[in-house]
Amino acid sequence: MKVVLRKDLSGIGKRGDIVDVPDGYARNYLLPHKSALKATDGITAQAAAMRKSRDLKDHKDRGAAEVVAQELVPKVIVVKARSGTEGRLFGSVTHHDILEAVLAQTGIDIDRHKVLPSEPIKTLGNHQIQVRLHPDVEFPITVAVESE
Repeated sequence: MKVVLRKDLSGIGKRGDIVDVPDGYARNYLLPHKSALKATDGITAQAAAMRKSRDLKDHKDRGAAEVVAQELVPKVIVVKARSGTEGRLFGSVTHHDILEAVLAQTGIDIDRHKVLPSEPIKTLGNHQIQVRLHPDVEFPITVAVESE
């Protein structure tokens, strides 16, 4: 069955895409959950408008992400933490601590879901944290962990 997606669904498509899915999946999941509409002539025309709107928003979001990346990549974010004599931290520096430091030092607020998974930082020194603000814009943030 051909349907027009009303929202992004991983593995299937993005909002406004016309996709061919099994009949049972469309009848039992997509249509009742209002995730898709059955593709008719009128709906197909609306799908083109949805795709155009999505593309414009995507282009704008990518530009904003590139501006943030250009500002953050050359900077070193300093995070203070308590440490022992051998450079090991009492506890760890988490993504939450890093994002608070980024906001305090640069004024840029990054959503915690945009930070790619990595291990918490448990030693002093410089560390790289990967951030993906847009599917096409991924960059490292340099974090310098210093003793309090």
